[in-house]
Amino acid sequence: MELVPGFTALLQPLAQAMTAPTFDSVTTLIAGWVLASRRTVTRMILAAGDSADKHDSSYHRVFSVARWSLDRVGLGVFDLIRPSIAGEVLLALDDTLARKRGLKMFGCGMHHDPLLSTRSQAIMNWGHSWVVLGAIVELPFRPGHCYCLPVLFRLYLNKAKAEKHRRVYRTRPELAVEMLGVLCSHRKNKRFHVVADSAYGGQSVLNRLPANCDLTSRLLLDARLYDAPPAREPRTKGRPRKRGDQLPTPAAMLAARCRRVSLDIYGRKETARIADCEARVHKAPSRPLRVVAVEPLTGGRKRQAFYTTRHDASAEQVIAWYASRWSIEVTFHDAKQHLGFQEPQAWSRKGVQRTAPMAMLLYSLVLLWFAQEGHRNYKPLDCPWYASQAEPSLADMLATLRRQSVRSKVLSLARRGPGSRKVRQLLENTLANAA
Repeated sequence: MELVPGFTALLQPLAQAMTAPTFDSVTTLIAGWVLASRRTVTRMILAAGDSADKHDSSYHRVFSVARWSLDRVGLGVFDLIRPSIAGEVLLALDDTLARKRGLKMFGCGMHHDPLLSTRSQAIMNWGHSWVVLGAIVELPFRPGHCYCLPVLFRLYLNKAKAEKHRRVYRTRPELAVEMLGVLCSHRKNKRFHVVADSAYGGQSVLNRLPANCDLTSRLLLDARLYDAPPAREPRTKGRPRKRGDQLPTPAAMLAARCRRVSLDIYGRKETARIADCEARVHKAPSRPLRVVAVEPLTGGRKRQAFYTTRHDASAEQVIAWYASRWSIEVTFHDAKQHLGFQEPQAWSRKGVQRTAPMAMLLYSLVLLWFAQEGHRNYKPLDCPWYASQAEPSLADMLATLRRQSVRSKVLSLARRGPGSRKVRQLLENTLANAA
């Protein structure tokens, strides 16, 4: 079974990253991915039905053997997203854990599990750790709401696994800088702005940002801050100063007099005390930053500090930028819950590195299709117990895509004679795969 023509048209730019036979197989697998109840290659083949007319091994080889670049596919998806972005491209950067089972699966190791861990106890789990870079966009069917559409991915190998697989060990920030370099060099005339948590806000990222990319991240409350170095006077001996006078830490900034503001973040209004200044951190003395210290008065959160390389920005802008980072956490949840990000069972190196990211790319494609034409056919379910739900979720978007695909296929078949049997078989197979 094929998906609606509007969704299939979105896949055409991806054909540049692979051969025609591989693209044909990928199109079939994506259709099966949307319709299957479990996201393994065999279940995708079954869900695709009569459109899967090749031998099953051909579809397995798409991820494990075929010659195509995941980065080129991701950049193709970014080119589809770019018309929805006016001006600066806002990016989100983070990592997530895909829990797995099996000792022979490439890249599996023990990683920190943020969902099971608490503030007092860190819990490790077996699986893949993925570093993901996505574009934050506001789609027209839901004004005022941010979505994160993933485009680039890197599989993190801990030191033990890197040594076992004879790979050079690279930290997550190093993988993040590599992805930023790929995306920023793809569109050198665009200005990018990446938002990340404190794991990606250190010197390994701040000092290696591409020239056309800015960074907004968190800062320690006791971070050492410095003023700009003073102008060097004539005939002064010795090495020029790298740093100016030391400034108050973010914690000291909050201890002094602050201004009170009302913030519209995370879908609600909050009141907070904030203080901001232009400063430089110890490890990057040549880069001016806008440092913002925040003490929430409502909402129950603790004091925090943020910084951005956009030193001319206001404190409210910095907080709003960082708040938009939460959209990537929603993406991780939806991709695991509704698109089977953790379900593929590939074990070879290429199979592992390609299969799971396809779920994230499919997330981006589904949202783009829904923004273009799917929202016109969206019919919310009559659920009295969800009276407060006003906007479509990813589950609603997938249901709309499935419904429109089945409708398009049924209308294309003759409903009399031999065609009526095909209609019946189509509906039976659809219900069987949905179970």
